[in-house]
Amino acid sequence: MPSTFKQYNLKPFIMDALDELNFREPTAIQEKIIPEIRKGRSVVGQSATGSGKTHAFLLPIFDNLDVDTLEVQAVITTPSRELAYQIYNNAKQLAKHSDKTIHIANYVGGTDKVRQIEKLKNEQPQIVIGTPGRISDLIKGQHLQVHTATQLVIDEADMTLDLGFLNDIDNIAASFGKDVQMMVFSATIPQKLKPFLKKYLENPYVENIPNRTVISPTIDNWLISTKGQNKNDLIYKLITMGEPYLVLIFANTRKRVEEIYEFLRNQGLKVGIVSGDLTPRERKRTMKQIQNLEFQYVVATDLAARGIDIEGVSDVINDDIPEDLEYFIHRVGRTGRNNMPGTAVTLYAPDEEDEIDALEKMGISFKPKVIRGGRVEDTYDRNRRKSHRRGHDKLEPTMIGMIKKKKRNVKPGYKNKIKQELKRNDEMNRRIQQREEGRRKRKSKKNSSQRYR
Repeated sequence: MPSTFKQYNLKPFIMDALDELNFREPTAIQEKIIPEIRKGRSVVGQSATGSGKTHAFLLPIFDNLDVDTLEVQAVITTPSRELAYQIYNNAKQLAKHSDKTIHIANYVGGTDKVRQIEKLKNEQPQIVIGTPGRISDLIKGQHLQVHTATQLVIDEADMTLDLGFLNDIDNIAASFGKDVQMMVFSATIPQKLKPFLKKYLENPYVENIPNRTVISPTIDNWLISTKGQNKNDLIYKLITMGEPYLVLIFANTRKRVEEIYEFLRNQGLKVGIVSGDLTPRERKRTMKQIQNLEFQYVVATDLAARGIDIEGVSDVINDDIPEDLEYFIHRVGRTGRNNMPGTAVTLYAPDEEDEIDALEKMGISFKPKVIRGGRVEDTYDRNRRKSHRRGHDKLEPTMIGMIKKKKRNVKPGYKNKIKQELKRNDEMNRRIQQREEGRRKRKSKKNSSQRYR
């Protein structure tokens, strides 16, 4: 019998909030972690993006909260502003079902620090959510009183480390009292993070939820070779030949994101953009517009791959392959969530074969595709030459015999004869393969009514 949230005996208002979200059964990480957090243990939870980590810590924090005590009781840090806003909204959704007001504050860089300080003089929040830099600054200035708190969450710990926030986290953790329950959540646990964990976590409960597959089985993962074609034109074709619900287009640099954004806008499309060049106010406004489905297409940097949870993403397009290959998984993981179907398309140039090989070694499988006649069709595997030219294992017995003789001392001209026969054999195999490929394509074109969604 599958487990349900009822087995945790959470406070009634939390159950009401879960009902509103239509959450019935806990995810794997929630099922393992929530009971341990409720026991008061420090925990390390490792699982993939989209596995339910946020509610794995929010639910026990709210259940443990003393709503009558107006002091800081829990601090949640996250490396990006967008993710902080997302967790803040999740927390507000839970809090609104409580009969008594729960005071939640969101502190991120780029917002009005003076106003936050003034408000803290009159009232300390019960739950603090924000980026490490701003929270650390408020603590250093003795405005935010976290010594009363007993729970500290470090969300997206690997990204926190990558962005250089570990010193700020160190300062925050050092400001807590003696008894602090620390909860660390991450998609991966890098080696450089382990000394920090050892410093603050005494005998933690560690749970690693392995991925059944590197990419959700609900995602159709396509690979398209650009072959010198203009990428902007390819992206435009891909997003307009079907009826996608919401498309996220990822690029490695802010400059490239701007280029794609301007190109698509000039084609008359309503496009959103998320990158580090936006001011905090612009980013917040854009995110609200995206959540309200005012854009059908959004162009973003990798920050969005880790820091934004947008519901209903039907398609992801990779304009290029991220320098950090782990980000590929986070990009593609924006679609195909909650068992919904999704399509991911990766564009690659001939000089990116090594990166594709590396992704395949990580367990990522691609379906080779090509745009032809205004639609996306199956094409040959890019590795076909590697598998085809494995020595001469498919030669006729007479040819094998000739090759063996090649190693001996033979008459002059015999070697040339062997070379000519080998060349003729290869040419014959190539023509056979071309005919088979042609028949397969004609048959596929005749029978297939598949269209790009």
